[in-house]
Amino acid sequence: MNKNLPQKLDTREPTTNQLIGASFSTTYVAVSSVLSSATTSIIIEESNATTRIVNDNIMWCRRLSLAFRRVAVTGRCNFSSLESDPICELASSTLRYGPSSTSEVGHDLAYMNAKRILLFVDPHIAKLDPFDTVLSSIEQHAPDGHVLDIYDEIRVEPNNDSFKHAIKFMAEKTNNHGSYDVIIALGGGSTIDTAKAANLYTCYPPEDFYDYVNPPLGKGLPVPGPITPLIAIPTTSGTGSETTGVAIFDDVPTKSKTGIAHRRLKPTLGVVDPNNMKSMPSSVAKYSGIDVLCHALESYTAIPFTARPSGRPASPILRPAYQGSNPISDIWSLHALKECSQYLPCIVSDPDGDVEARAKMCLAASTAGMGFGNAGVHLCHGMSYAVASQVKKFWVDGYPKKLNTDEENDHGLVPHGLSVVINAPSVFRFTGNLDKSDPLQKYTSDRHVECAMILANARMQRRGNTGQEVPSHRAVADRPGDALANELLELMRELDIPIGIRSLGYSEADVEELALGTLPQHRVTKLSPRQPVDLEELTNLFKDALDS
Repeated sequence: MNKNLPQKLDTREPTTNQLIGASFSTTYVAVSSVLSSATTSIIIEESNATTRIVNDNIMWCRRLSLAFRRVAVTGRCNFSSLESDPICELASSTLRYGPSSTSEVGHDLAYMNAKRILLFVDPHIAKLDPFDTVLSSIEQHAPDGHVLDIYDEIRVEPNNDSFKHAIKFMAEKTNNHGSYDVIIALGGGSTIDTAKAANLYTCYPPEDFYDYVNPPLGKGLPVPGPITPLIAIPTTSGTGSETTGVAIFDDVPTKSKTGIAHRRLKPTLGVVDPNNMKSMPSSVAKYSGIDVLCHALESYTAIPFTARPSGRPASPILRPAYQGSNPISDIWSLHALKECSQYLPCIVSDPDGDVEARAKMCLAASTAGMGFGNAGVHLCHGMSYAVASQVKKFWVDGYPKKLNTDEENDHGLVPHGLSVVINAPSVFRFTGNLDKSDPLQKYTSDRHVECAMILANARMQRRGNTGQEVPSHRAVADRPGDALANELLELMRELDIPIGIRSLGYSEADVEELALGTLPQHRVTKLSPRQPVDLEELTNLFKDALDS
């Protein structure tokens, strides 16, 4: 037995001195030497494919968490190491929006005098009009003597192996022929994220692939400097990756989903062209669009930036990209929520013919990206990564049946948006019904009420006079988490989205593994407005999500 571990449960409330010593960083919980030597020990045991947390004093950690939240929300704290952060900031790509805006990309290359160009393109998109538009614009307007290389081996829902394949391609081209002047990514979030990763790892090759990967799976090293300019041209209304500094992938060895996050990964320019979404299958429109909705809901209901556990950083450069809900992100998140609640059913019904819905949804995807790219997401996304990476046989019509290997083809595929929203009713029942003693209760309740009312009003507007009435504000405020969950379930049924993870092939026997697979997602789970979120809470959330 480790003699440094506490031998019995410490039932004391944390003292001021212990609070001063506490530091919550990008690992699960980083506790200062004062704490670790006194009362709390957290061991992270890693064995091949599974990361497990053993916490010998979890109740004391919960008291510490509550005490910190009390300090952060009330401001009753005058010591710098736990100063709540009164500052928020917006970092985003330049956006160009409008029909046929893709045709201008060649002009951008000319302005940048870009002669060596690398184009990442989804293999499905490579057969469609947006690809021809990009090639034509490059041919007409790029500088004379330009060289265009194309990488089209994009994996839907990329993983560590597909990232490495793209990195190797770009690195070899760079080593043999020189650095690229600009990178273009044409496709959905999988394509744009793959381009971000290849760009970073080619510009600054690390000693180990996981050096840039978010903790605890990786070291989370910062991007050392500027990377090659990236022009992102989305062809789905979903991830908002054209505005964010995040690249997400499945980590095959640990059966989890993780990513790389840094402001320098943000595309230089995002070209949001509604014409590029004409070719979306209805199922892609559905699940990419529901992802937008969840981005908006989670960023708006995240812990407020003033209560973020890490507090005010020593330098603004160290302020995390995911800051918690804040007044700047709120503007973009609410815009996306209102547009999605009205236009998502329309684009699912007719992604090609409903021009207005297509225009509204592709812009909502970007504004949601600006919202969550600076506020963050929380449990819906945190839980989604385990759901998507551990699925066995489930597949959705409209998504490619052939992946990179026979092993992957035998694995199945849950579209990202589905893996997120299928957990959402369970999550919002958890986050929206805080105990009245919690210092964030009113803040969180008000936001869940507002989101539920937006969805309810949009539902009534879509359905017309059916004899139903919008629930009263008082009724929603009585149980805001339940109200928001119920509105989401209404929308999911309307869009014919599977309800509950049991429909994906999961059962009670899978709950523990799903919860363990979510534990590494501390970067987002810590942004839940209800804390703590430990193995016990995650297990209960997945149990509730089985049938939603």
